[in-house]
Amino acid sequence: MTSIDLNADLGEGFGRWRLTDDEQLLSVVTSANVACGFHAGDAATMRRVCELAAERRVTIGAQVSYRDLAGFGRRAMDVPPAELAAEVAYQIGALEVFARAAGGRVAYVKPHGALYNRVVHDEEQAAAVVDGVLLADPSLPVLGLPGSRLLELAGKAGLPAVTEAFADRAYTDEGTLVPRGREGAVVSDPEAVVERSVELARSGAVIAHSGARIGVRARSLCLHGDTPGAVELARRVRTRLTEAGVTVAAFA
Repeated sequence: MTSIDLNADLGEGFGRWRLTDDEQLLSVVTSANVACGFHAGDAATMRRVCELAAERRVTIGAQVSYRDLAGFGRRAMDVPPAELAAEVAYQIGALEVFARAAGGRVAYVKPHGALYNRVVHDEEQAAAVVDGVLLADPSLPVLGLPGSRLLELAGKAGLPAVTEAFADRAYTDEGTLVPRGREGAVVSDPEAVVERSVELARSGAVIAHSGARIGVRARSLCLHGDTPGAVELARRVRTRLTEAGVTVAAFA
């Protein structure tokens, strides 16, 4: 039977500012990528999201990023490997406190934004992320793009490497994400997102930006929580997956 995890980036607020509808999205997704304070999130937000996730039995993941609150973690940065490894471990450790207090645990790690895209090809930065995860917990799965240097190095280090796909992002023919600054990088038609979700889950394929059909086999599907109508779209995706015979379940 076909099975896929649904993950979403949550806790992406700071102080009085909130970007994502965490409570509603946690009623749909099976895994929560919780911002750990470097691109978004603060202590109170992290605690609240962990409590909600544990209450709904949603798997908690640490979404680590470059230290870039002003740029929401989407600006290119050059961070020395030792410093990046320490900051990755620091973010995981901070979230673990709140996950444990809520009766759960940090069950996986996913990079965010510029760091996510950087570690697709940059071996040095990918290795630093892996070192940070190993420092925090050498049993944690790492979630990332299929074929990325991050997942390759994670696997070599003994960390479970879990592949991820994006139904609302355009792909290049090489299987990487089209940069957000380019036209058509984000798929905005809700029905197209739903159809792409089912196709990715059932056949492991998607239509690239060029129109070519490419293979993108993934164990988890990301639903962005910061897009307009995110909650209703997430519900439609989950309903359509179930109707298509796809089991929706967390990977960790």
